[in-house]
Amino acid sequence: MNEQHADGTVAVDLSRGGTGFLVLLRHGQTVWSESGQHTGRTNIPLTAVGEQQARDAGVRLREAFPGGFEEGCVFASPLRRAQQTARLAGFAEPQTLDGIAEWDYGRAEGRTRKQVSEASGFDWDVWRDGPRSLTPALEGDWVETLPGGEQVPVHAGPGETLEEAAARARGAIDHVMPLLHDGHNVLLVAHAHILRILTSQWLDVDPHFARMLRLDTAHYSVLSVYKGDNVIERWNA
Repeated sequence: MNEQHADGTVAVDLSRGGTGFLVLLRHGQTVWSESGQHTGRTNIPLTAVGEQQARDAGVRLREAFPGGFEEGCVFASPLRRAQQTARLAGFAEPQTLDGIAEWDYGRAEGRTRKQVSEASGFDWDVWRDGPRSLTPALEGDWVETLPGGEQVPVHAGPGETLEEAAARARGAIDHVMPLLHDGHNVLLVAHAHILRILTSQWLDVDPHFARMLRLDTAHYSVLSVYKGDNVIERWNA
């Protein structure tokens, strides 16, 4: 059983042995997560709010996993916002795992769903239609100036299909499975869509299922094995 503390937090029961827990942490807030602009491979930083969210997430993770995560068991996306989140949460030396970089939104990169739909002439949905359904006229490279004055390069190419992103997520699971099988808990610090897609692959279901999983900024989820089945232990905590 999980133990509930007086303040309402819950510590995950680590006493049952067997396969370790796979813990997923989404990065903290960015200006584009607030504006709704698709942020795939653009290397955007956290906001000040996002930085505090990351610190707070570290506190919640230490409450849930008081034993922490062993050396070599913390991985982060190569993108800056995930690396920042990992370090601010208290994991100073995460290993970089390319397989958990965010879904490449391609022609939608840096644009809101409304902007993409208006430019393409139909009500576009990333889960249903994918980036490659969009007009190639949306491809290009430009520099975006953030509210604080920092300039970041943006690349909008063809992008990835959902199936390609799911295959990449399965590769990330395969990469950490030896650690899990040895009983280690593993932490992945990454992005909303790729972590939701990864969860669908953990459950061995169609990746479109991932759209049903809400994952807020700097919230974590726990995947586990229960009676031989891959399951969701906890979600969006």
